[in-house]
Amino acid sequence: MTSPLFPRLTLFLAGILGAAGVTFSAMAAHGGDTQLFSAAAAACMAQAPALVAIYVGWEKIRMALLAAVLIGLGCLLFAGDLVFRTRFGHGLFPMSAPTGGFMMMGGWIAVAAGALFRR
Repeated sequence: MTSPLFPRLTLFLAGILGAAGVTFSAMAAHGGDTQLFSAAAAACMAQAPALVAIYVGWEKIRMALLAAVLIGLGCLLFAGDLVFRTRFGHGLFPMSAPTGGFMMMGGWIAVAAGALFRR
């Protein structure tokens, strides 16, 4: 049993990623490196509803906590690196975007693996 705080934080993170996705879409439309902002927006807009779904199914998704952490933080790292790269000319740290991408993939694998086990 996990703390009730974790599902709430998952929903909070979903809202932050959704808002970031809209913001990055606007930034792509109004200047800057359109390709990187668009990629950051797409990642955020894809992962935010996934986190909402994890929140809704928290009690039924076997690996909800692991999936939420990997998807949420991975997306923040991935999108953050792309935006940081666009604004400052360099990433957050070496390999931060690929690390975030692998974290998101790991989160999705956790969702899939959770389907194989009973809660």
